[in-house]
Amino acid sequence: MRQPSGDCDQLNAVFTPSPLPPVNLNTSESVWIPIRSGTVFVEPGGGLVKSSEQPVAAPTTFLGSLDGYGVYAIDLHDTSEEGDLEPVNLRKLYGRIPDEEWVVCGRAEQIVNYDRTHVYCGRCATPTITNAHDRGKVCPKCKHMAFPRLSPAMIVLVEREDEVLLAWGRQFPGRFYSTLAGFVEPGESLEQAVEREVMEEVGLSVSDIKYFGSQPWPFPHSLMCGFHCTYSGGEILIQEEEIVEAGWFKATDLPPCPVGGMSIAGWLIQDWLDRQKN
Repeated sequence: MRQPSGDCDQLNAVFTPSPLPPVNLNTSESVWIPIRSGTVFVEPGGGLVKSSEQPVAAPTTFLGSLDGYGVYAIDLHDTSEEGDLEPVNLRKLYGRIPDEEWVVCGRAEQIVNYDRTHVYCGRCATPTITNAHDRGKVCPKCKHMAFPRLSPAMIVLVEREDEVLLAWGRQFPGRFYSTLAGFVEPGESLEQAVEREVMEEVGLSVSDIKYFGSQPWPFPHSLMCGFHCTYSGGEILIQEEEIVEAGWFKATDLPPCPVGGMSIAGWLIQDWLDRQKN
């Protein structure tokens, strides 16, 4: 196992994104994130690789700096050597490393995937050139430009007096409830997306839509925009293609659902539970 100096092992580290290494970058040690299709390769039984040397031979991309130390994504192809590193699914890595580092791993997954899928121009198939200053992929022939893909999505907790609406989505194999969510459509505001998705998925109208916060969600490239809103009318009528069942729940009888944890769905529910105590 590579022995890190410990200099960039601080808690509550601050990540600063950048497409190019800054001139004052500390090069005595770097953070390396070898990644392949949502799997991060880490120190066996430990966290991210922190070393002065690249741990495996594969293409690298500079992501930014973590408390002054460089952070590099390493694009492991199917035939790339993995060395003695331990493969860990990105979702399962949550809680094993500091939250800020987990978010950076999500960034690594998205940037590596972007680089892989934009080697050629999507309009004329000419090999692209990367803009060093902003990660843009430019076609030298037709001048078409592409940037890392982000898909904005709303996620909302609908409230009715001392109850909240939770739904069991078909994406969960077992009985597990969560908030409602959906992608924003072209020409639509986030608030309009909230109204439309709630009506489509459970047949309810809502009002008093209030922004809560956002979260980058690298599964595969979403930006989750969270909201609270208030029930204003209708009876639950589920969209059966998307939802198994939905219902109203009090703080004392919540079904299996996220509370706090790694996702903004859990943060929304935790925030509501905290407000019930006041």
